[in-house]
Amino acid sequence: MEDHLSTYFTAEKQEAMLFMAVGVAALVVSFYLFKADSTYKGMMYPLIVVAVIQLVVGSTVYFRTDRQVAALEKLLKYDPAAYKAEELQRMEPVMKNFRVYKSIEIILLAIGMALTFALRKNNLWYSVGIGLIVQSSLMLILDLFAERRAHDYLKFVVGS
Repeated sequence: MEDHLSTYFTAEKQEAMLFMAVGVAALVVSFYLFKADSTYKGMMYPLIVVAVIQLVVGSTVYFRTDRQVAALEKLLKYDPAAYKAEELQRMEPVMKNFRVYKSIEIILLAIGMALTFALRKNNLWYSVGIGLIVQSSLMLILDLFAERRAHDYLKFVVGS
């Protein structure tokens, strides 16, 4: 039983590191775009905004996970019913939030695509659109993986 719990949270922690790495990479690219005085400088706005989110979410998940796992393993071992009740209560809003995140990411992706088509002659808005496409698609992909993992974990919790 603990294997499911450990597998889920290990993957969560790995994805949190990926979130942070993508956030740092976006900040590095933004710094380059700013210093290079690139025509794609507008990309840095969505890159920076989403990078901050990636760094905050990634570091929050990464640094809380070990304590969370230790507490849950203890609860699972000594009071499986309390573990199940607690995790079902925690996972319900997590699953609802994935629907919200996906909706926002798809909307931002659509806005980015619309900007690149409608305002392709305006370097600022065209490059903002590209930045939105890059960041929203990356976040959507990562959240789809996370949602699938959460769904599988939830099946384990329900069956425990």
